[in-house]
Amino acid sequence: MTLDPFYLIVDRAAWLPRLLPQGVKLVQLRAKEMDEAALRTEIATARDYCERYGAQLVVNDHWKLAIEAGCDFVHLGQEDLEVADLPAIRRAGMRLGLSTHDEAELETALACEPDYVALGPVYPTILKAMRWAPQGLERITAWKARIGAVPLVAIGGLTIERAAGCFAAGADTVCAVTDVLLNADPEKRAREWIAATRVAA
Repeated sequence: MTLDPFYLIVDRAAWLPRLLPQGVKLVQLRAKEMDEAALRTEIATARDYCERYGAQLVVNDHWKLAIEAGCDFVHLGQEDLEVADLPAIRRAGMRLGLSTHDEAELETALACEPDYVALGPVYPTILKAMRWAPQGLERITAWKARIGAVPLVAIGGLTIERAAGCFAAGADTVCAVTDVLLNADPEKRAREWIAATRVAA
């Protein structure tokens, strides 16, 4: 499969009517600190917005709710992978993205036959505390050589200026979070990301 070269992560579905019209086609909903009822509503809302704008929705972590909502893509971290029911995810026809940070995690991920592998953090990130050092562009090249045709997503501390280097190193897709969401003009920044990644990818 192929992924859009620009992958946006948002923490709330409320971002989507602002950013999807800018041309975003691949978006992950990573909603934290919400109870199950609120999450259920949040996922359904995000699903509906993505359907309206022809975008691909990836649900972070909450695979049961994603199946219930009829979503077609879930992203799991390594801790979530340990407790997830992968056969149930596959039976539901869902695609699977997995996070990796080191060689052991890559081996675990590849054994699950994911639809993409994310590598990060490529650069230092302010999004969350990480116990892993920045991976750097060389790790992107090594990871891509290992995974072959499986799409590789670069994430962590990325800016538009850094995206071209990630693509040159072998990434298929680059992911942004704070560079868009914390920008003074998120809509304009999303358009700039899309323009840059269409050229560089």
